[in-house]
Amino acid sequence: MDGNFFLIMLLMATLLGLVVVALVGPSPEKARKRRVAMIRGRHSDSAEALLEARMRKAISNRSTAIETKMLVSLIPNPENLTQRIRMTGKKWTLSQYMTTSAFIFLGLAGLLMLRGFPPLMALMVGLAAGLALPHWWVGRLINKRITQFNAKFPDALELLTRGLRSGLPIAETLGIVSSEVPGPVGEEFKLITERIKIGRSMEQALQETADRLGTPEFQFFVITLAIQRETGGNLAETLSNLATVLRQRAQMKLKIRAMSSESKASAYIIGALPFLVFGMICYINFNYMEPFFTPDPAGLFGLSLMQVVGIGGFCWMGIGAFIMAQMVNFEI
Repeated sequence: MDGNFFLIMLLMATLLGLVVVALVGPSPEKARKRRVAMIRGRHSDSAEALLEARMRKAISNRSTAIETKMLVSLIPNPENLTQRIRMTGKKWTLSQYMTTSAFIFLGLAGLLMLRGFPPLMALMVGLAAGLALPHWWVGRLINKRITQFNAKFPDALELLTRGLRSGLPIAETLGIVSSEVPGPVGEEFKLITERIKIGRSMEQALQETADRLGTPEFQFFVITLAIQRETGGNLAETLSNLATVLRQRAQMKLKIRAMSSESKASAYIIGALPFLVFGMICYINFNYMEPFFTPDPAGLFGLSLMQVVGIGGFCWMGIGAFIMAQMVNFEI
């Protein structure tokens, strides 16, 4: 009991420290003085002021590089995670993502230990939740934003078509779309126009957006513009046909979702019910479920018969869920 109490106190202290670090930012007065010093050094003519400004810039770049190295060492694939965070459209950072994961891990582990769970099991469950829940939430935001983008993208293509038929250049029509179409479509087209204004070519700006979105609908649009710029032709007619194809594609997806919604709901309920009941029983009366977590040295690989049956059932349920997911997954 003393060891568990000490571990719980350590987790609570770590969680409190993370809260303090997350909520207590840098001093506004120090930040103001630093900005004033940087402005003075930038506009001063003395050699000492210029040298001090260069040293301050080098130190700031060095600290940023050190922080980046620390993030790279803590995250297995920081580039992929950064790409996923950008796909959400939120201005989140890797440090905020890691802090959220640490909050979930420490909070859930401490709660489970307070309920009488073994420390090792509480730490493993907290670690799994800390890694899985932020990943799931980011994926949910990505899917939601892509769905919103695909719903408004045909309207943007039709607006482009009307602008081209009225005699406007493609760059100006992109700016009109960024201001007229709300939601993720307007945001992405605004970024495209801003990149073009700072010197990027249209192909580069469009391809960067296509890589961030990762949707075949926008990739079709990029390929259409690239082919038209090389071969020529009526771009307005091509974009009009593309808008029609994308609308038909969206309608087919909705039909498939409607036809498979009942089967998906049944699969979700049946698949999640055993785990929900198991978790609720463990939370309400862990002593009743304690034999399930007790190893048996004489069993297979040190596992008891209940554990072997549970692992087998979990594997078979996973195989069944995978097969059902593939049966209702259609490529359009």
